Amino acid sequence: MTAATASARSIVDDTPVGALAVVDRYMGVSVEICAALLVAAEILVLFVGVVSRYVFHSPIVWSDELASFLFLWLAMLGSVVAFRNAGHMRMTAIVSKSGARLQPFFETLALAASVAFIVLTIKPAFEFAHEEILITTPALEISSAWRASALPVGLALMLASGVISLLRSPHRLAAFCALAVVAVVACAFWALGGVLPKFGNYNLLLFFVGLVGALVFAGVPIAFAFGLATFGYIALTTRLPTLVVIGRMDEGMSHLILLAVPLFVFLGLLIEATGMARAMVGFLASLLGHVRGGLSYVLVGAMYLVSGISGSKAADMAAVAPVLFPEMRARGAKNGDLVALLSATGAQTETIPPSIVLITIGSVTGVSISALFTGGLLPGLVLGVTLCALVWFRYRNEDLSSVQRPTARTIGRTLAIAFPALLLPFVIRAAVVEGVATATEVSTIGIVYAAIVGLVVYRQFPLNKLYPMLVTTAGLSGAILLIIGAATGMAWALTQSGFSATLATALKSLPGGAPVFLVVSAIAFIILGSVLEGIPAIVLFGPLMFPIARQVGVHEVHYAMVVILSMGIGLFAPPFGVGYYAA
Repeated sequence: MTAATASARSIVDDTPVGALAVVDRYMGVSVEICAALLVAAEILVLFVGVVSRYVFHSPIVWSDELASFLFLWLAMLGSVVAFRNAGHMRMTAIVSKSGARLQPFFETLALAASVAFIVLTIKPAFEFAHEEILITTPALEISSAWRASALPVGLALMLASGVISLLRSPHRLAAFCALAVVAVVACAFWALGGVLPKFGNYNLLLFFVGLVGALVFAGVPIAFAFGLATFGYIALTTRLPTLVVIGRMDEGMSHLILLAVPLFVFLGLLIEATGMARAMVGFLASLLGHVRGGLSYVLVGAMYLVSGISGSKAADMAAVAPVLFPEMRARGAKNGDLVALLSATGAQTETIPPSIVLITIGSVTGVSISALFTGGLLPGLVLGVTLCALVWFRYRNEDLSSVQRPTARTIGRTLAIAFPALLLPFVIRAAVVEGVATATEVSTIGIVYAAIVGLVVYRQFPLNKLYPMLVTTAGLSGAILLIIGAATGMAWALTQSGFSATLATALKSLPGGAPVFLVVSAIAFIILGSVLEGIPAIVLFGPLMFPIARQVGVHEVHYAMVVILSMGIGLFAPPFGVGYYAA
């Protein structure tokens, strides 16, 4: 570094903006370290619990309680990581097409709206943590306030990060306009506070259709859009304390079964880092690469093997597409066909266990995870066979004169290499079915298995990637769990308003019984899946719709498959589906 450069750097760092950058950087590093350690601690605690119970027949009574205690901290610190990295799930279809002039405004508006939600809820979050002081955990015998403090601490860190980002924004005019819009809308709702209760259930349309729709289409992260609508509805149209919003968020984020989310996310990253995903794809390519449409069959099969584990469709596709697309293009495949096939496969693979969407449904509806894992296999198989039939028809005249057929020895060698990786899904499912571990704990078995296979078989376990993988896991998990918490609060508000009873009456009175109910549900979840993605739509409407399905005679596992596949179609359906743009 030259003297002039050093001098310039010193001047920048001495400015208020430079000081803010330093504060933000150190705060971010500290949060990421803590979040990564929490992910590692959760894996260790749960795996030790499984070994102690199943191997030594001596259960550790405090393991689940400690895991639950740490889980809320992981969720909130992971939300902070996602917030700093703009990793919270949102719909950007309209924002991305708004043009170079308006896009900075919408980006800043999304940040300002998120900060507004944090400002509104941080005081109730501190009050909630204070009320938990008198509650003592049964096994560890410590105050529950230590766990509940994760909520105000996480919100405070996100508030600090959001304010710093607004102050450091290079688009000062856009930031000012966005803040002005948020302030005007907030003041307008506050001014109408005395009138809104007279509107009765019309407020549901105002807050949960109008406001949520406007926020989501404006690019505000889904979790904060849900949270703002719920807080506004509770504060302005009811006499309930706003503390209720925090309580419902805590309830939604604290289900121990949801601990499977970060663990399966980490497992998905580990599969890619250890070379297991590449080994699976390599075997399928050697087996089918020489037949017409062979690499398309490989793409379908590979997506079925890795999909649903990571918790992110983008991650699933990123593990498979870069390996296959270059060779498929070399054989003459068109980009449109590749994206269409990738999207179609992604839309239909969420029913394959161990899928985080299946785990989420089990968490919010009470349906057996084991039953969902078993019930998801046949629909996935039928859809896979159907898609393969379409691939055969599409590529039946493909010219493969330049493609060399691999020998049986080559296929056998790739099978031997891929065999340990191909065993992983069966190991996970067997552990759940045989009762070795719960759906939450089984992910730790998969992690240990993948780590051993990566070290011993594939000789790939890059330690330099371990910390980034833990941070990525925390960020993606925090984004998912904050949506679940916000959607739980919103679903509770809809239930308390009487909407769920009205909806149940309306759907049960539909002519045609169960078949018509399934058709209506499929259409509704296709629309919801395109706007909200799968997990928030499930958390929001699952508790409302599954009891109705039981009442009209639809089996809960059957209904779960209809819901998941409908949302998959919506997720990858243009023009709004987020998965479509990721593909």
